[in-house]
Amino acid sequence: MSLEGTYDEGNVFALILQGKIPSTKLYEDAHTYAFLDIQPQSKGHSLVISKWSKARNILEIEEEALAQVMATVKKVAVATHKALDPDGIHVAQFNGAPAGQTVFHLHVHIVPRWAGGPMGFSAHAQGNFADPAALEALAEEIRAQF
Repeated sequence: MSLEGTYDEGNVFALILQGKIPSTKLYEDAHTYAFLDIQPQSKGHSLVISKWSKARNILEIEEEALAQVMATVKKVAVATHKALDPDGIHVAQFNGAPAGQTVFHLHVHIVPRWAGGPMGFSAHAQGNFADPAALEALAEEIRAQF
């Protein structure tokens, strides 16, 4: 997908917000939703999305929605740091398929990193999904830090 187009109400994040696909919630407020990635780059990899914006990328998002998303990114990053004590935290946001975007609902990745571990960001491998019970246990650790 290019940087231009129309919002797809059937994208996976829209379906999560509609309650049609399950997710492991970390944080939610009136404007944003944060959850664990089911194909994590590292332990504690999470995503933050706007609950109301239909922006597909950073070129389209409303200033207010972007501010709300980034405030939640900070909250989740702080809670993740307290819970998991990573050596670093990789915050990433991709725009357009050539840049690595795979879901066309603006989202921000929060990826804990440890010294000696991988530093890049790879496309998700098909079938490489985290165990739901393990995700829920991890979410409890992180949620306890809010």
